This record gives sequence, structure tokens and C-alpha cells, in this order.
Amino acid sequence: MRIDVITIHPELLKGPFDVSIIHRAKEKGLAEIYVHNLRDYSTDKHKKVDDYAFGGEAGMVMCIEPIDACISYLKNQRHYDEIIYMCPDGELLNQPTANQLSILQNIIILAGHYKGIDERARELFITKEISIGDYVLTGGELPAAILCDAIIRLIPGVLNDESSALTDSFQDGLLSAPVYTRPAQYKGLEVPKILLSGNFKEIEKWKMGKSIERTKNRRPDLLD
Repeated sequence: MRIDVITIHPELLKGPFDVSIIHRAKEKGLAEIYVHNLRDYSTDKHKKVDDYAFGGEAGMVMCIEPIDACISYLKNQRHYDEIIYMCPDGELLNQPTANQLSILQNIIILAGHYKGIDERARELFITKEISIGDYVLTGGELPAAILCDAIIRLIPGVLNDESSALTDSFQDGLLSAPVYTRPAQYKGLEVPKILLSGNFKEIEKWKMGKSIERTKNRRPDLLD
């Protein structure tokens, strides 16, 4: 998979893409991530990529020309399955969306900033709009990193145990059951005996029951 991220602050993405699972995926050749500085596509002598909003609204708006130039340049190199804009009014990111995106080959992610991007850029180029929650951040760089992480960890071969991702919360519409490791006793708290029994059929029944119980208590909306 190849992901191209367009941003005005590429330095914000250096850390998330250079450690842990994403770094491992890049080293294995399972994922490629290229970060493009939108200012490189500005024709302004000061590399400006924003301007005042028509209509007198407060805040600056990202201009359409550099966005057009960058996306058009990338599209001339290869076909992209999705061009995604990270924005507060997009569809809420969830596990099914991450699953769907993880099987694609080429994705562009545009990280918004200021008051957002010129609406015409959304109409001309964007094929999918995604939000990570009902709140506003300074820019779309951190949401872009979150989306990349959610997608890349699902690519076969990225995780050492590929079945691990299949048992994560939300994969089956439920929250995961509690998990434990050594020691079996700690400060008076014990690991449930069923998990030490070796009876995998009963263990799976216990996990499902706990998963449903936790979902009912913490996220009853998922059961609806």
C-alpha cells in the first residue's frame, strides 16, 4: 500500500511514521508513506497557501490552487483509489472503514488546516471525508496519522500475529474482553481461573460473555 499525505506541517508527521508498527510496515516493504509539503506547490513568492474567507467569516482558508497542483501531480503518476480529506464534518472513523481502506493500493490523505479548504477543492478532488471525533483540532495532521495507523496495522504481515487484529475491539461490533498476563496473582487480585484451565472452548465462551457484558456497560449504542 502507498499513502501520500498532503500537509502544511510535514514535521508533525515525522514521529508517528518512524516508530512502532508503521515503521515496521515500511521496513518490510508492506507500506509506503510519502509526506508532501503543500507549500512546495504554491506559486506565491512567500509560499503562502491560505487566504481570507469570502463573506467576512473569521479565520483563514486553504487555497484551491496549491491543492489542485499537488493532487494533480500525484494523480499523473498513478491511480488513487481514494482521496481523503480529514475534517470535523466528515464521516466518523470506525473499524469497518479502516478495514475497507486497508485493502486499497493507493490513497491520498489531505490534512486540513485553519478554517478548512476551499469548498471547490472538496467538490473537485475529494472522494471521502473522514473525522476522528466530534471536536476540532488545530490541523488534520494528527487525524491523518491516526488514520494511517488504523489502516496499516491491518495489512497482512504487518503484525507478528495476524490474528491479533481480528480480535480487537469493534471488529465484531463488540468491545474486547478483559485480558491478563503473568503473574496470576497480584495484590490480592487473581486471573480468572477459566483462563488458566486450558479448556479453549470454555475460554472462548467466557470471552464472548465478557465482551458482551463490557459492551453493554460501556458502549450500549454498539448493541443497537
